[in-house]
Amino acid sequence: MESQVLCIGELLIDFICSDINVGLDEGVNFVKKAGGAPANVAVTISKLGGKSFIAGKVGEDFFGKYLKHMLDEEGVNTSMLMEDKHSNTTLAFVSLKSNGERDFIFNRGADELHRYEEINEEVVENCKIIHFGSATALLGGPSKETYIKVMRLSKNAGKFISFDPNYRSDLWKCRLEEFIEISKACIKTADFIKVSDEEMKLISGQDDLNKGLEILHELGAGAIAVTLGKEGTLISNGKECKIVRSIKIKSIDSTGAGDAFVGAFLWQLGKSDNPKLTVKNFEKLESITAFANKVGAVVCTKLGAIASIPTLDELNNY
Repeated sequence: MESQVLCIGELLIDFICSDINVGLDEGVNFVKKAGGAPANVAVTISKLGGKSFIAGKVGEDFFGKYLKHMLDEEGVNTSMLMEDKHSNTTLAFVSLKSNGERDFIFNRGADELHRYEEINEEVVENCKIIHFGSATALLGGPSKETYIKVMRLSKNAGKFISFDPNYRSDLWKCRLEEFIEISKACIKTADFIKVSDEEMKLISGQDDLNKGLEILHELGAGAIAVTLGKEGTLISNGKECKIVRSIKIKSIDSTGAGDAFVGAFLWQLGKSDNPKLTVKNFEKLESITAFANKVGAVVCTKLGAIASIPTLDELNNY
C-alpha cells in the first residue's frame, strides 16, 4: 500500500512579474499563482497519483479560500489547513530573469501563526513520510515551535523525515548564522535532505560540494540531493555519490522546480515498503533521482509553480 505523505509549512500566493528581466520596482504585469514550498510538494505527490496531506495556515480571506480550493481540486487532503480570521494570507512577489532564475519579496502573514494544537497527531501517526519545507516556518512565531515539535515527534515515532531548508536571502537578512544553526539542527533528524548548491555551501561552510556532503552526513543526514540546475542533481547516501543528469529544456520560470523534485522523490519512496532502506540502495536512489529531475525540469517550462506540475501522462511528452 502506498504511503501517505504529510507536508508541513507555508502556503502563500505568488504574484509573478511577467515582464521578463526587470526588477520588481519596474514591473507592471503580475500573475497570481498558488505557491508555498510544502504546498508545491503536496500537489506534486497528488498529481503523480500519491496521497498527501498539507498542514499549515492561511488567512480567512479570498486568497486563503483560493488556496484551499486549489489544493482540494488537486486532491491534497486539507483537513489540517487552518484559517486565521485575524491575519492575511502570506504573499510573495517574484521577478523573473531571462534564464528562468528569480528574486523574491515576501509579505508574511498567517503562515507564521500555525500552532501545534492545530496538528492532528493521528494523521502524523498514520503517515510514513513527513516532509518539512521551511522557507518561512523557521523564521519565528508559533509556526517555528510547531515545526520543531512535529519534527521531534516524527523522529521519535520512526517516521521517514524529509527536510528542505529553502533558503531565501530576502527572508534571512542579517540572520544568516541563525539560518545555518537551525538548518543544522533539522538536518540531524533528517533521512533525506534536498539543498541547492548555494545552500550546501552556506550550511556546510565548504565551497567543495563533496566536502560539504561529508559534513552534512556527519551531522546525521541520510540521503542528500544537491540540485545543480541544468547540470542535474548530485546525490549521495553517505557511501556513494554521483551527479545524475537532467533532461534538456528551455527554462521559463524555475519557481517550484526544487519542490517538484522533492515531491517526485517522495512519491517514489512512498511506494517502497521501507523508505529508509530504499535510500541506502544507491542504484534505486539514482533511479528515483533521475525521475525527480525530469519532473523538476518540466516545471521550469511554464509560468508558476503549482500550475506547472505535470501528471504522469504529461511527463510522457518529454
